[in-house]
Amino acid sequence: MIKVKDISKHFGGIKAVDNVTLQIKKGTITGLIGPNGAGKSTLFNLIAGFYKPTSGEIYLEGEDITGQDAHQLFHKGLLRTFQIAHPFPTLTVFENLMMVPGNQLGEKIINTWFRRRQIKEQENTLKKKAEDVIRFLNISHLKNEKAGRLSGGQKKLLELARTMMVDAKVVLLDEVGAGVNQTLLRQIGEAIIRLNSEHGYTFCMIEHDMDFISKLCDPVIVLANGRILTQGTPDNIKSNPQVIEAYLGRKNKEKGSP
Repeated sequence: MIKVKDISKHFGGIKAVDNVTLQIKKGTITGLIGPNGAGKSTLFNLIAGFYKPTSGEIYLEGEDITGQDAHQLFHKGLLRTFQIAHPFPTLTVFENLMMVPGNQLGEKIINTWFRRRQIKEQENTLKKKAEDVIRFLNISHLKNEKAGRLSGGQKKLLELARTMMVDAKVVLLDEVGAGVNQTLLRQIGEAIIRLNSEHGYTFCMIEHDMDFISKLCDPVIVLANGRILTQGTPDNIKSNPQVIEAYLGRKNKEKGSP
């Protein structure tokens, strides 16, 4: 689904991503882990079109998308969420979902004069889709809640809901579990698995919670100092000495573990 070939991104003399090559296979939930500053979010921004690479190539289903803008990739079904969700805070959950699809007929004033019936039909179709998405994610109780009043975990669920409004092919999830309580984290995890198995979504997710990664992801790719350190199954990754030293070991040391 995604092929990254020899991608680099330099900020002055800093090599945030350094000659990375990887593949995200169709129908997988791929984990991307590594210590802070490893280049994970920068790599996501390159794939999703928020940054232009210094060098290298990126392909989506065989198409060279290197350097294309985020809005272009959005319409191709490649979406990226962020660690801090950014819904429209004064709109309800339902209204946020209705805002997602692009090129709606009602956006053009001339259409409101001459294509009222088509606008109404499209609006009804989107309303039904939003209702279906809300039911799928079990968030009917939040339908009329203002997005700005949602908890962090509820906003992450809304982010997932928004990807469903455009039938995404690939979703890049940036720390979807950050700051989320265990109950909502379990609900988010179940939603990701169902979107993968029932709707064919391909996911790649940055996450620091190895238990969460282990339940959802295979394979897991480890990034360190802007480069791929290793990749494999969650069990292989957790027992890999290089990973323990570069990421898990460092985390344990910070907690004061032996």
